[in-house]
Amino acid sequence: MKELTENDKAPGFKELNAHAGKTVVLYFYPKDDTPGCTTEACELRDAHHRIVAKNAIVLGVSPDSAKSHEKFTTKFNLPFSLVSDKDHGIAEAYGVWKEKSMYGRKYMGIERSTFIIGPDGRIKRIFRAVKPAGHAEQVLGAI
Repeated sequence: MKELTENDKAPGFKELNAHAGKTVVLYFYPKDDTPGCTTEACELRDAHHRIVAKNAIVLGVSPDSAKSHEKFTTKFNLPFSLVSDKDHGIAEAYGVWKEKSMYGRKYMGIERSTFIIGPDGRIKRIFRAVKPAGHAEQVLGAI
């Protein structure tokens, strides 16, 4: 499968299709309530009113369960939807389900990435291997 590039049609899925005609900040993250993922989610939460003011919405995607997403959303008062991608089909469609390595152990997981999808359904900007701190400002600059 070829890697998605800017101006490609964004692969559709239920939650994304529900926002057709809007700019969508689609961000993929590895796991609810872990340090980097919490930093990223809370920065996007704090920037949310400025994102919405640009007529955009935020969708987060990880392999966590809907119940885990609910707890994470409540704990950090997240004003946007988190999508459960337990079978990592969405992550695979976006090319962010990758082999990773930690302490010499190889495993499959999410490469932290963000896709800005325009109202026309095309990918306007891609951020790969995202560093959580400061990412919300990068997103705001790209919308």
